[in-house]
Amino acid sequence: MKYFLIFLGSGIGGVLRFSLSRFVYNFSGETFPFGTLVVNLIGCFVIGFLSGWIENRFLPSEWRMFVFVGILGGFTTFSSFGLETFNLLRNEETKYAIYNLIFTNIGGILFVIIGFLLSKIILLRLKI
Repeated sequence: MKYFLIFLGSGIGGVLRFSLSRFVYNFSGETFPFGTLVVNLIGCFVIGFLSGWIENRFLPSEWRMFVFVGILGGFTTFSSFGLETFNLLRNEETKYAIYNLIFTNIGGILFVIIGFLLSKIILLRLKI
């Protein structure tokens, strides 16, 4: 049942992400990734709000997964990154919060570059 709820929530979140980012791009153009920025910021706000709202309240784990892993995970994994970094700061694990910021952001960009370059090398070798 948990996997089904995550599957269902991810679909909902993905459709919401696509719809909202397209809506924003219709007004802003696509020169700067405002659609992604808006989605990420809204996702961070919502995961922060909901985590504070239910922190001391009972909510079955299936529904937490449906919302946090499913809907918000499908909407943006950046919100999970934001919450995890906040929790590190809240738990006075500042060093690990900084590591998370650096490794996720810079590492993510570097891995995009490495993946892109690797695909080009493979395509050149295969002459596709």
